Order: sequence, then structure tokens, then C-alpha cells
Amino acid sequence: MKILVITDLYPVKDNEKHTPLTIKSFACGWKKLGHDVSVIRPNFLFNSFLRGKTFYKSGIYEDVENINFFLPFVGNIKNKIKTSLHSFDIIIAHMPSGVIFADKLGLPFIAGVHVSDLEVLTNPLYSIYFKSELEKAHKNAKKIACRSEVIKQKFLKQYPQYKDKTFVCYSGINFEPIKREWKPKRKVLTCANLIKRKNIDKVIRECERLDVELEIIGEGKEYKNLKKLSAKPYFTGQLPHAAVLEKMKESDIFVLPSINETFGMVYLEAMASGCITVCTANDGIAGIIQNGINGYFWREGIIKQIYESENQNEILQNSYETILNYTEENACLNYLREIN
Repeated sequence: MKILVITDLYPVKDNEKHTPLTIKSFACGWKKLGHDVSVIRPNFLFNSFLRGKTFYKSGIYEDVENINFFLPFVGNIKNKIKTSLHSFDIIIAHMPSGVIFADKLGLPFIAGVHVSDLEVLTNPLYSIYFKSELEKAHKNAKKIACRSEVIKQKFLKQYPQYKDKTFVCYSGINFEPIKREWKPKRKVLTCANLIKRKNIDKVIRECERLDVELEIIGEGKEYKNLKKLSAKPYFTGQLPHAAVLEKMKESDIFVLPSINETFGMVYLEAMASGCITVCTANDGIAGIIQNGINGYFWREGIIKQIYESENQNEILQNSYETILNYTEENACLNYLREIN
């Protein structure tokens, strides 16, 4: 099958630091399953500069066609596209700009829904143009793929008329999960872009009162403020993906009380690395992590509770059994099964 992915959430080159690999993971997984995958990256320049994204000239970079636009896809956008659109069996669009772009092509497509889409649909800032365009695209889409169960519930609360064509397209890990027993080393880990909504300050304050080592992976504009809170944490800075996984294997608990998460691949990776994993209730991966069963929801005192509890082997076993279902192959097959 020939699949065209349309999204600006896709790295043009492998060395991009701050572009999430979420959609690329799906593309790579589909390729492994024998499908032919191409990517169009519609880049609205104003939005790109606001988000500090790496600039690339319009053109084809291996299997990615980058197309820059000064205005948000006004006029006949097909004139700029070099990729032959009619050779594809399925068009899958993600992120607001990708979904709006796909809708303007006048071809059948699947619309992905992320936290960014919910922001466009609810924030008055976008009401002049983007909200109406995105709503029109959802109406025209053949199917709507929500990135998590939580996002699906929030989307359908606002647009219940799309219930029959909406499904969850969860992500999956691409390495063999580790089955571990609870032998605590008193090591707590968190990994994130150091921005306010990740709530790393809560983790620091929690660990300040405990006899634990806290390691923080990541960089961002909150770094200086977080450093001032305590001398206890060790900040590693940004690390390669393989090094992050090694840190997870060495830690007892992975905790990230982030809000407004689309999904949170890092939580799955922590579960697969044998960590007791803590997330925020009713957000991101909360549809997979069940409080007190295969992980925990964040609240004050939760880290202390985990170390004092005697049932962590049961939690780890349940976490391991959960993660076996969330592989990259299963996620890619689930996505295609839903839209076929």
C-alpha cells in the first residue's frame, strides 16, 4: 500500500533536536510492514518561526517534501506540490496545519487529533481563521485519529457527531521490554523539555524531602529557575535516545506530572524499561496507565508512598504485561486496521 503522510511534525533531517518523532515512528513502522510511505511537510513560516523550528528551503529531502508558505495555505496549494498525489492509497494528515492542508487538496484523507488541535478548536486566538478551517476539515475527513483515549474523550465531548468515525491511534515502543523485580536503588528519574507545563518543579520539591537521588534529563527555558530550587537534582542536559533508555533501566521510578500531553511516548519507554511510572490523571497516557494497578497518577507524597509500599512487584508485573501490547508494530497495525 502507498501511504502519504501530511504533517509539519516531522523531521526533515535526522539531527533535528526538538522535533518529536511521533509521526516518523508510524512512518517507519509502516515501512517495516512493507508499505511505501512518503511525506509532505507543509510549513507555515510564521508559525514555524514562533516555535523556533529549523528552517529548510522548499524541496524534496529523501522521502520528505518540505513546502514553505508565507500565508496559511491560501490559493491553489497544489501548484507548489511536486509529489504526485494520485498515486497514493491513503492520505494521513496530522497536526492542524497538516489536516487543513490535506482538506484543501480535495482528496480523501484521515485527520489526526493532537493537543494542538484541541487548542485551535478552543482558544479564541484561533477563532478568526484556523478554527473554522479545522472544523471543516474534520467534517470532510473519512476518519479521525485521536492520539490518546483522553484526547478522544475531549474531542468527542465537543464534537459528538463524529463518534462513529473517531478512533485512538496510540504509539508503541520499538525495543524489547524489560521484566524487573522491585529492588529499589532510591533513584528517581524524569525526562522532558524543561518548560512550565512539564511541572518538573513539583518533582524537585517532592524529592527534596526524601532520601533519593533525582536525575533530570532535558533542557529548556525553565532550566535556570529549576536549578535555583534545590542543589539535589543532577541535570544531565539533553541526551541521545539510547542514553535515556539506559538511565531508565538504572532508575526505580520515572515521574513526569506534565499537563496537556498529546500522548507521552516517554512514559511507555519508562514502563518498558522496568520503571514504576507516574503520570498526570486525565491527561496524555492516563488511558493506558491505571492508578495503583500498572503505575500511578501524580499527587503530593506519591514517591514516598511508592517506596513505602510492599506491592511494587505486582505493579511492575502489570506494567510489563501492559507494555507487551504497545509495540510499534501493534500500533501501526491498529492504525491501518482502523482506517481500512
